[in-house]
Amino acid sequence: MPWPVGGVTTVGAVGGGGPVVAIDGPSGSGKSTVSRRLAQRLGARYLDTGAMYRAVTLAVLRADVDPHDAETVAKLAGSVTLVVGTDPAAPHVSLDGELVDREIRGPEVTALVSAVAAVPEVRRLLVAKQREIIASANGGIVVEGRDIGTVVAPDAQLKVFLTASPDERARRRSAEQAADLAFTAQDLARRDQHDSTRAADPLAQASDAVVLDSTELGIDEVVDRLVELLPGGSR
Repeated sequence: MPWPVGGVTTVGAVGGGGPVVAIDGPSGSGKSTVSRRLAQRLGARYLDTGAMYRAVTLAVLRADVDPHDAETVAKLAGSVTLVVGTDPAAPHVSLDGELVDREIRGPEVTALVSAVAAVPEVRRLLVAKQREIIASANGGIVVEGRDIGTVVAPDAQLKVFLTASPDERARRRSAEQAADLAFTAQDLARRDQHDSTRAADPLAQASDAVVLDSTELGIDEVVDRLVELLPGGSR
């Protein structure tokens, strides 16, 4: 059943045990693809924390709320019901009973999600939910975002800061979204600046995180390296 504050629940994550892997990094670094692939390789759950912030941003848009009105945004975040699926083969997010995976990836949400995610009370609410999801994950969980190793799961068994060159990140994202390369590069630079300078839980590399540059690496190569870093080595 939904959790009371903010109404977030998970699908397919019960019990406990297994490794927690925290993967942070900027947009376009390959976090989502790598995290899902790693979770499948490990037989673990998968959590895209960014999707939760995007879902709240969609709620803000639908309610015609000013995303810079922190008090109203926070109240709205506390009133919506999010259902988060943690199966890496079929992750999904629903907002008040409606699947919104496609809508939360749209340009309107992308343009505003950094502002909504910067609201301290929104972060407090969603970080609390993310920690509950992690604690309940059966067989371990791979969690991706921008503050996982520093805030959400500072005790994760493996912390990774995944990055790539700005040009490569823009190329990947523009190909993924069929968007103009120059516009995508500008948008990524804007989001980098906003995410790394916000007052609440900014994008930052944990002091004990492994930094992995994926610019010249394929997805499987990145996943192989991460598996080797886990206790017990290759799987």
